[in-house]
Amino acid sequence: MHRLARFATVSVVCFAFTSLPLLSQIPSLPPEQPASQQSAPAADQSVPQQPAAPAQATAPQTSSPADQATPPAPAEATPQPDPTPASRASDHSANSKKKDDNKPIKDAEVHNASLWQDPGDIAAKDMFYGAGGKNGQPMSPFRFTSEDTNGTNPKFNVTDRNGANWRVKLGTESKPEVVASRLLWAVGYYVNDDYLLHVATIRGLRMKRGKNLTHNGDQVINARFERKPGAETKVAIWQWKNNPFRDTREFNGLRVMMAVLNNWDLKDVNNAVYTDKRTGHQIFLVSDIGATFATNTLEMSHTKDKGNVQSYIDSKFITHTTPTTVDFATPGAPTAVLLKSGGVLAKDYLDRKGFEWIGDNIPRDDARWIGSLLGQLSHQQLVDAFRAGDFTPEETNEYITVLESRIAQLKAL
Repeated sequence: MHRLARFATVSVVCFAFTSLPLLSQIPSLPPEQPASQQSAPAADQSVPQQPAAPAQATAPQTSSPADQATPPAPAEATPQPDPTPASRASDHSANSKKKDDNKPIKDAEVHNASLWQDPGDIAAKDMFYGAGGKNGQPMSPFRFTSEDTNGTNPKFNVTDRNGANWRVKLGTESKPEVVASRLLWAVGYYVNDDYLLHVATIRGLRMKRGKNLTHNGDQVINARFERKPGAETKVAIWQWKNNPFRDTREFNGLRVMMAVLNNWDLKDVNNAVYTDKRTGHQIFLVSDIGATFATNTLEMSHTKDKGNVQSYIDSKFITHTTPTTVDFATPGAPTAVLLKSGGVLAKDYLDRKGFEWIGDNIPRDDARWIGSLLGQLSHQQLVDAFRAGDFTPEETNEYITVLESRIAQLKAL
C-alpha cells in the first residue's frame, strides 16, 4: 500500500501538466447513412436538414391515455424561417469574432444576475425542439468558418442560411448534451439552443481533429448544433464554490439536476456567464453538459461515461439521506481513473478533484422541489427529449425507466 501511494503521488506530479485529455473513442462515419434515415441534401441545396426524429419509443406508461398517445414525428417539410433572421445574424456575427472569456467572474462584476426563471407550463413544453423552438433550428446550407480546438471532442463553427452562427460538436457528447439541455430548460434553467442533426453537409469543412468523423470531406453525422442564447455574449465563467446563488433553492436544485443527469464533468470552465449588452442582464448556466446519461464519474473510455444507457442503468443515484439532507452519487471521485491509467490521466484527475461536494448535503426540500417540477413532464415529453438526441427507441425506453424512477425518488423525499 505504501508503494502504491508513493506511485500515485509521483504519477500526479510527473504527469499533471503534461498529459492530454483522453480522446473520445468514436466509430468512423459509415460510407452512407442508414437506410432508415433521409438522405442528406446536397451541399448547394436550400432545404434545411432536419434534427433527427427516430421512431417513437413504446415503453410501458403510467401516464394518462392522452399522454400515452404517440404523436407523429415532426414534419419533414421545410421549417419556417426564423421570423427575424437578419437581427439574429447580426446578434451572432459579433459573438463569433470574439473569443470566449474563460476567466471567473468577480463579485464586483455581478449585476442583475439570474440562474433560474419560472418555467411556466411545463406540461406544455415542446421537448423535441427545446428552448430554441422549431423555428430556431439551424437552416442549411451551412458554411464552415473556423475550428475550435478546445476540449476533447471535435468542434467547429459554421454559419447557416440565415447568417446565424452555430458551434458544431461531434463525438460521444453530442447526443446526451441535447437531451440534457431539454430537461434543464424544462424546469427553468438557462441553456444554449441545442439541436442534433443526423447528417449535415458543411461547405468548405476543414478540420485538424475528427477527420475520421467526416464523409466525402464535407458531411458529418450526429452533429450537435449549439447557439448561444439570444443576443448574449459570453463574458466569463462562474465557479461552483463562489457564485452569487450559493445556498439558494435554485442553486441546490441545479446540483440535484446534475445528479439526475449523471453530469460528472463539473469543472468551473464548463460554466458560462452571458450578458445581454442591450439590457445588462446576466445569465448563469452550465454550458457544457455532454458528459451525461452514463456513469457518475470519469472513465478510461468515453464510450462508457457519455451517453451509455447501460452505464446509466448501473449507476447509483441517492447514496444517503438524513431527516433534512440528501447525498447523491454524482459527481463521483475520479480517483479510480488516476490509478487505472498509472498516472497518465493525472491532469484529468486534478481538473475534477474536489467537486464531489456538489452532490452532497443538499436540503431535502430543495431536492423535492426539483422532483415536483420534473414530475410535471409527461412520459411522452420524456420520449420526445430522447428522440431529439437521436437515441434508439430501445435506448429511450431504458433511459426513461431510470429517469422516471429518479423523479419518483425525489418527489418522495
